[in-house]
Amino acid sequence: MRRLGTAAAAFALGACMFAGRADASEKITIMVGGIDKIIYLPAVLAQRYFEQQGLDVEIVTESAGVDAEDEMIAGGVQGVVGFYDHTIDLQAKGIEVESLVQFSDVPGEAMLVSSKAAATIRSPADFKGQSLGVTSLGSSTDFLTEYLAAQAGLDHDDYRLQAVDAGTTFIDAMRGNRIAAGMTTEPTASRLISSGQAQVLVDMRSADGVRSALGALYPSSCLYMPNSWVNAHRREAAQLVKGFVMALRYLHTHSAEQIAALLPRSYYEPVGKALYVKALDAYLPSFSGDGRMPADGPQTVLRVLSTIRPEIKKANIDLTKTYTDIFVDKVAK
Repeated sequence: MRRLGTAAAAFALGACMFAGRADASEKITIMVGGIDKIIYLPAVLAQRYFEQQGLDVEIVTESAGVDAEDEMIAGGVQGVVGFYDHTIDLQAKGIEVESLVQFSDVPGEAMLVSSKAAATIRSPADFKGQSLGVTSLGSSTDFLTEYLAAQAGLDHDDYRLQAVDAGTTFIDAMRGNRIAAGMTTEPTASRLISSGQAQVLVDMRSADGVRSALGALYPSSCLYMPNSWVNAHRREAAQLVKGFVMALRYLHTHSAEQIAALLPRSYYEPVGKALYVKALDAYLPSFSGDGRMPADGPQTVLRVLSTIRPEIKKANIDLTKTYTDIFVDKVAK
């Protein structure tokens, strides 16, 4: 488990955007499934707004969303910044969690194929007999990879999934031929593409790409928490959401260069600042401006998961318990 350091501290030095501070609250720990991923930048920027409201929030990170999910279930953290699809997956297992604020309806993921394997893997139909990289088994990259394969007519036993995390470990797995293709986010994708070691096979980093791959937009990064915690901590939940919505507004009112200037070098150094800024600039329009759940989003995610998970297809999923717009509506007012 890694704690968020200088990024939040640097951002907290900015001008205050709230008139006053709330009373001190109990400590809230939120785990992020990879804090240096561009899709989770709101978690970095929101720290300043938490402090301005008097919230004691600690941001910690693990490399994969499913690991963060496990920490929350075990009671080690109160909330997770990860993908919305976990709320549906968990409900099928009898665990009720809900998304409080949506960061994006674009996964920001790309299915990359190693340049060495590009001649033989031209579409998901060619995954048969191949080793495919995901951040972790049971992660959102796992879900999306399995869905692409299923849509191509493959069974789960036709390919092998390898848990390789993201960043350097993902890159090393592809360089070392342990995986022929894999699903990853930015800036990992740009590192491999720019070096010529990988090519994009399926691009879900833009709205058009997601619609092409999944048939509709796909609510992805968000803050999700146990329904029971939210019900018992309405004030804190509202303040958390306000902080994240303010961070989303910041992303929509500042350039990629300005945002990157707030981050520690470790966020962009592996790929280079110029390439990082380019990737961030391309993704900025995909961040939500208000944090609301898109109207048809939950049903789309349920359709995708039901395709690959028989237990979800059989379960009587109540989508109304997997998200709430109550708190983002209060921020809008």
